[in-house]
Amino acid sequence: MIQSDEIIKIGKFNKPHGIKGELSFSFTNDSFDRVENPFLICEMDGIWVPFRLKACRFTNCSTALVKLRTIDSDLKARRFTQKEVYFPKSQIADDQEDAYDWDDFTGFTILDKTTGEIGIIVAVDDSTMNTLFIVEQNGKERYIPAAEEIINRIDEKEKRIYMELPEGLLEIQ
Repeated sequence: MIQSDEIIKIGKFNKPHGIKGELSFSFTNDSFDRVENPFLICEMDGIWVPFRLKACRFTNCSTALVKLRTIDSDLKARRFTQKEVYFPKSQIADDQEDAYDWDDFTGFTILDKTTGEIGIIVAVDDSTMNTLFIVEQNGKERYIPAAEEIINRIDEKEKRIYMELPEGLLEIQ
């Protein structure tokens, strides 16, 4: 039996797409795409139920159309409308085991290698292809790219993100 501490939320199903059981899926964590033959898990009648992912095609950076192995009609797919979707932690590759959603960093302080303390992340804007941290600094909002390439280290205990921001980024805001 699947326990809630064995899974991680990765998004939600929106609604059926077409008549063959395909579902529109909005994801906040793309771990499912990094593993061959993953299972997606949904709560059905109070029980965590795994469904094998048969096919997936991305429609944009945060939405995909997915086909589950046993769902073959729009009628069956309707049961999944607005259902939260989870992924088994055990199938996440070792290097992805500590993967985060960007929203997990709300409340963290950003420190730049050159400038020092920038401010505290008050929100995350993921409405575009480039996710941004919304950082409050001296009563003013700044937008900092949420990009792994410029993050040097994350200190979870102290709630700090050490970054190396591109030169000039802070001057244009």
